[in-house]
Parts: sequence; C-alpha cells; structure tokens
Amino acid sequence: MPEDKRLTSIPSLAAVKLDTPPDRVFADEKPQTAFKFGEETVRVFDDMVSRSVPYYDEMQRMTAELARDFAQPDTRLYDLGCSTATTLALLHYAVDPSVEFVGVDNSPEMLGKAREKLDGLGIARPVDLQLSDIEKMPPLHDASVVVMNLTLQFVRPLHRERLVKQVYDGMVERGAFILIEKLTVSDGDLNRLFINNYYDLKRRNGYSELEISQKREALENVLIPYRLEENVELLKGAGFRSVEMFFRWYNFCGLIAVK
Repeated sequence: MPEDKRLTSIPSLAAVKLDTPPDRVFADEKPQTAFKFGEETVRVFDDMVSRSVPYYDEMQRMTAELARDFAQPDTRLYDLGCSTATTLALLHYAVDPSVEFVGVDNSPEMLGKAREKLDGLGIARPVDLQLSDIEKMPPLHDASVVVMNLTLQFVRPLHRERLVKQVYDGMVERGAFILIEKLTVSDGDLNRLFINNYYDLKRRNGYSELEISQKREALENVLIPYRLEENVELLKGAGFRSVEMFFRWYNFCGLIAVK
C-alpha cells in the first residue's frame, strides 16, 4: 500500500453533517404506517441515524478507511442507498481524486439533501447522484468500491441474491464491497437480549418508549434483517473470493467482500 494513501486525512463525521433539527418523527402518537424516507424523515435524518445506529461515527470512518485502501485510480465508487451523502462526503477526502463517485437512492428528498450537503461543503469532485430503486437500477461499471451501509436490509429478500450478483459483476478485480447491516441471530434468547441492549442505547440517546415502539412498528416488514451467515452466503454465492467481518456490535455488523 503506497505510503501517501495511509496518510490521507479523514475528517470527523461532524465536519460533513448538516445542521438538522432533532429527530422527533415518532415523538407523538400517530397512526401506524410503514417507514418511509420521505420529507419528514429526510429533514432530521442525520440526527436520526447518529442516535439510532451504534458507533455510527466509527462505522463511517472504517468505511472511509477501507474504501481508501481498495479504491483504484480511474475507476468508480458507488454508494447504494447514499441517503444524505454523509458517506460520499467522507470518502471524498479519503479516495484518489480520479475515482468517479456515484450515489444511488430511491428518495428524491434524500438526493436533494445530498446535493445540498456536497455543495455546502464545497466538494468539487463530480458526484453523479442517481434517482433509482436499487432493486431496478442499471448495471454497475468499473467499480473498485461499492458501499451499502444499512441499505440491503431494506431490499426485499427476493431480490437480494440478484442485487449482490449485480454488484459483483460490475466490479473490477480486487474491488471491495463494503456492507453494513442490522442482523438477526438464530438463538431466540440471544436475539432478544441483543435487541433489548440496542433499545437501551436508543434510550441513552434520548428516545422515549413511545418513539422506540412506534418506529419498531413502522419498520416491521420494511426492514428485514438476515443472519450473519446468510449475508456471508449471499456474498460468497455471488463469487466474492474473500469475505471478512470488520465490525460487530450486538445485532449490527460490517462485512467486506473482495473480488
């Protein structure tokens, strides 16, 4: 690994966040509806994800470090489910400037906020933000890095095998697929313990019992987590020669798969 790559400075997550209001999407009792990444969620998303995802800052830093290690000059880097472009903004500072960035999301509100963030940070690197349902997106090309952070879990299981194979087919040799997911575990008792500890984290971060309960109900049948071994099987089945876990906290996991 060239020495100058290792010395690349990656800023703190605070440096690439927008000032957003606190997340109170589920603070008041409301009729049960499926969770959506619409205007109400997008407005507070950066606060929501920081308070809802354990070690979110560290996950993002690890993603940037691994992308820096695997990004190849004159290739592409895709962020599938790019949301407000926090990951892309961090990656800008970590990755060779010749790498073309592509962000894909199915929420126009998310992409609007993403463009606002990138422009607000003065990021001159061209970033192609594409509005597309990830289950139906066009083929990937010349990708040395593909990121899916907390996104595959929202893809219907019927489409996951085909999608992961599409990622593999669109990558160059030695390309890396960085995948962070929420998990379920086979042992029911441990699964409940992990979930309870996760809800404790949300309480520590200021969420009420009503907020926790209503968001859980809204995500039911929308966010469908796999077991760790199911995700590994998906990646190996697509053809990735090496799959390793780089992060684990109860029912959250980071995997890297190398072509």
